[in-house]
Amino acid sequence: MTEQSLTPRSPAPLETTTVDLAPDAALVVVDVQCGFDEPAWGARDNPDAEVHVAALLRAWQATSRPVVIVRHDSVHPDSPLAPGGTGNALKPEVVRLLVREPDLLVSKTVNSSFHGSPDLAAWLSGRGIRQVVVCGVQTNFCCETTARVGANLGFDVLYVLDATWTYDLPGFSGGTVSAAQLREVTATNLANEFCRVVSTGTLLAAAAAT
Repeated sequence: MTEQSLTPRSPAPLETTTVDLAPDAALVVVDVQCGFDEPAWGARDNPDAEVHVAALLRAWQATSRPVVIVRHDSVHPDSPLAPGGTGNALKPEVVRLLVREPDLLVSKTVNSSFHGSPDLAAWLSGRGIRQVVVCGVQTNFCCETTARVGANLGFDVLYVLDATWTYDLPGFSGGTVSAAQLREVTATNLANEFCRVVSTGTLLAAAAAT
C-alpha cells in the first residue's frame, strides 16, 4: 500500500476540470485500429470516442506538440489485430488527421505502451518530456495499463476518459459487467492512485491557451 493510498480522500468528483498542459506534453494514442470494429468484441460504450481522439490529434498537431501512435501487433495469428491483416491498420479517423508523421510509432504485444518497441519511456526521457496524455482503446486494458505504468515510471499522466472506449465483459462471478461500469471503475482507480482523469474539452481549452 502506498503513502498516497493512506491519505484521506475528499468525496468531491475525481475528474480534473482544469489542467496545466506542458508545451511538450506527448499525446499517446493507444491501439486505435480497424480490428476493434469487429463484432466479436461485443457491445462497446462511448461512440464519440474516435471524434474526441481526432480533436486531440488536431490540437496537438496545430500546437506542434509530440504525437505518439501505439499499435498492437498481436502474437495470435487469428486475432483481428494480427500484423498483415486489415484489422491491424490504424483507423481512418487517425490516419487522415496525421498531417505529419507521428513523432514516434510504438509496436507492442502486451497491454502497456511502455513495454513496446521503440522504448517509449526512453524516448520521452531523452527529450525531457515529463507529461503524457493517454487516449484510445481499451479503457480498462491497454489505456489503463499505459497510464498506470507511466505513473509508476514517474511521468505526469493525464487520462482522457471520454477519448477512450471499451466493451462489455463476462463477470468474474457471472453475468455481464457493462462497458460503462468498467469505464467508471477504471476512472476511479486511476484518479485515486495514479493520474489525473480529464475530459477532451478540458485539454482542448488548455492546448488553445498555451
